[in-house]
Amino acid sequence: MPVLLFLIDTSASMNQRTHLGTTYLDIAKGAVETFMKLRSRDPASRADRYMLVNFEEVPFGIKAGWKESHATLMTELRNLQANGLTSIGQSLRTSFDLLNLNRLVTGIDNYGQGRNPFFLEPAIILAITDGNKLTSTGGVQDELHLPLTTPLPGSELTKEPFRWDQRLFALVLRIPGVSSVEPEPLGGVPSDDSPITPMCEVTGGRSYSVFSQRMLNQCLESLVQKIQSGVVINFEKTGPDPPPLEDAPVEPVKPGPQSWHCCHKLIYVRPNPKTGVPIGHWPIPEAFWPDQNSPTLPPRSAHPHVRFSCVDAEPMVIDKVPFDKYELEPSPLTQFILERNAKYSDLGQPFGYLKASTALNCVNLFVMPYNYPVLLPLLDDLIKVHKFKPTLQWRQSFENYLKTMPPYYIGSLKKALRIMGAPNLLADNMEYGLSYSVVSYLKKLSQQTKIEYDRLITSIGKKAPPDAGIKVRWRGGGAASLAQRREFIQRLQSLTGEPLWSEASEFQEPYDVPRSHLLDQLSRMRRNILHTSTCTLRGHDSDQLHSVPIAQMGNYQDFLKAAPQPLRDADPEQPKRLHTFGNPSNSTRRYDSLWRRHDDRRADEFVTGTQNKGKRPGDSYNLSGGGPKRRRCMSPLLRLGRAYTPPVTPPASPRHSTGTAPRPKPASTKPEMKSVPRLAYFVHLAVDRPESRV
Repeated sequence: MPVLLFLIDTSASMNQRTHLGTTYLDIAKGAVETFMKLRSRDPASRADRYMLVNFEEVPFGIKAGWKESHATLMTELRNLQANGLTSIGQSLRTSFDLLNLNRLVTGIDNYGQGRNPFFLEPAIILAITDGNKLTSTGGVQDELHLPLTTPLPGSELTKEPFRWDQRLFALVLRIPGVSSVEPEPLGGVPSDDSPITPMCEVTGGRSYSVFSQRMLNQCLESLVQKIQSGVVINFEKTGPDPPPLEDAPVEPVKPGPQSWHCCHKLIYVRPNPKTGVPIGHWPIPEAFWPDQNSPTLPPRSAHPHVRFSCVDAEPMVIDKVPFDKYELEPSPLTQFILERNAKYSDLGQPFGYLKASTALNCVNLFVMPYNYPVLLPLLDDLIKVHKFKPTLQWRQSFENYLKTMPPYYIGSLKKALRIMGAPNLLADNMEYGLSYSVVSYLKKLSQQTKIEYDRLITSIGKKAPPDAGIKVRWRGGGAASLAQRREFIQRLQSLTGEPLWSEASEFQEPYDVPRSHLLDQLSRMRRNILHTSTCTLRGHDSDQLHSVPIAQMGNYQDFLKAAPQPLRDADPEQPKRLHTFGNPSNSTRRYDSLWRRHDDRRADEFVTGTQNKGKRPGDSYNLSGGGPKRRRCMSPLLRLGRAYTPPVTPPASPRHSTGTAPRPKPASTKPEMKSVPRLAYFVHLAVDRPESRV
C-alpha cells in the first residue's frame, strides 16, 4: 500500500504572486489536486494512503495522518495559509517520523536479522517549496539540517531518519512574476540548486526546478510514474574492470572512477499477481556479524551497501532451490551490463548476482542463499548423487557451510529444504535468534511506539493556540440569533409536531440570505412547515438533495475506496474505462469509434426498416410523408424529402489458390546481432570473514 505524503511550504514567502495572477501557495494546492487526479488513473491507486504536512510545529503541522480521510485532507489543503517560517528541516523530520511511526510495531525493519526486500511499505514525500533561504527562530541557515533528537522510540537503530523504501522528491517553484518573452527550453526538467536537493538525492529521489505551468504538469506526470514498489540499494564496484570485448570498437576511457562504478538506485519489488503482496525467500545480510551474546544492536544505514566484482562466470541455479529476482532501475550500471552482456573477493561471501535479461532490456538482481557457490553444489549432490540420503562426508561439508552462514538465514534455509523434500537436514532446536536483552529491548520499543502512535493520532487536527493580541468585542453583543434560541425551537416543534430537526440542518440567519434568493427561501420554509414536500430531511427540498458543493464534486477517492473490487474483465482485449467520474466523452478514441459505428448501424436499421420486423404492415413508417406522424429523428443521416443511399463497398478480390507468387517481404533494416559472451555480475556485502569468527 503506497503512502504519498505532501509537504507544503507555508512560509510567508509563498504569498508572492506569479505572472499568472496566482500565489505560490495556490499553485502548490493545485499541484496536489492534479497529482491525485493523475494518480487515480491507475487501478492500483485504490490502496493509496495520502498524508498532508506543512511547516507548522508538531503536532499542529500534521494536517492529515494515518486515520484521516481523503475529504479531511482536501479540506485541510484548501485551508492552508502562508504565514510562517521556512523551517523545512523540522518539517522533514516530522514527515519521516510520521511514516516510521508504525514500523517497530509491525516489525517490518527486522533489525539484526537481515533485510527483507519483500517486507516494505513504500512511501514518497512530495515537497513543494519556493527554494528561498531557510529561516527559523535562530536565524537564516545556508544548509538543510534535520534535528537529531526525536520523540520516536527506536530511532537510534537507524543512522538516517529515513528508510530504504522512502524517497523524497521536491518541486521548487521558480515561476517569475513577469511573463518572459524567451521560449521555454525543450527537454527534461533540470534539478534545482536549493538546499533540499542533496536530501532528495540521498533518499533516492530528486528535485525539479519549475519555471512554468507546463513544466509543473510535466513534473507531475513524471512523479506519478515513479510510484513504484521497491527499495533503494547502494551498488559499488570492487576489483578491476572487466577486459574489453573482442571485435569491439576501442573507445577512449577517462581516467578515474566511472559513472557505473557506484550507483544509488532502486530495485523493483513486484507484488505477487495472485495475492497482491510481494513474496520472497532470502534476506540481504547485515553489514555486521551477529553475536547472540551482544546486549545491543549496532545502528544500520538506511540503504544497504552492496559491493560487486566483475569476473567471467556462469550463474548457478538448481531447480528445487528457490531464489528471488528483482529488476534494477535504469542507471549507468544497468546500461554497462546490457552493453557487455562478472566471483567474489575476500570482502565476504556472495549472496546473489546481477544478470542481464534474455531480451537485453533490463538488469535483474538475483538474491540467492548466503555463500551459494558452496551450498548449491552440496544440494545438487544431495539430489542427484545421494538421492536425499546424505553420507557422513556430505553432512560434515554441510555443517562446515553452516558455520560460515549468518544464523538468521536458518529460517529461510529450513523453508527451502522443506520445498526440496529434505525437511530433516536441520534440527528444530537450532538457535538463530537474537539475545534476550535485544529481544526485550525491541519489545519495549514496540510498546513505546504504540503509545506514541496513539498520542500523535489523537493530537492531529487540533489547532494551534492563537497568539495573544488585541481582543475585539463583537459589535452584535452577546445576544444569540433567533435560530439558536431554545424557546423558538420548542415553539416550532410544538407547531409542526415533528422531532427536533435543527441537527440535520441548522436554521440560517435571515440576514445571511441574499436578496435574490429570498423568494426561493420563503418557498422552502412554506413547504417545510406545511409538509408539502416529500423530502425526508427537514430544511431541504428535493432539489437540494441532489446538490453537491463545488468543493466536494471531485471527491471520489472515498467512493473508490468504499466500492467493491471490480470483477475481472471477460474480454481483456476491450478498452477499459478507468472510472466513471467526469466527462464521459473523455474516453479513448476506440470507445468513440465503437459508439459512432453503433449509432450509424442504428440509423441504417431505421432507414431500411429492419427494426420493424414482426410488426403489422400498417404500423410501419412511411418515409414519403403520407404515413402517420412520428417523432422526429435526430440522426444526421435522415433528411426530409431525401432518400438515404448506403455506400457501395467494392467486392473483395478473390483468393487464388494456385498460380500466384507470394509477395516478397521487405528487407529488414534491423542490424544483425553478434553473439557476445554472457557475463554475470556477482554481488557481495562486506561482513566479517568466517575465519575470524571461528
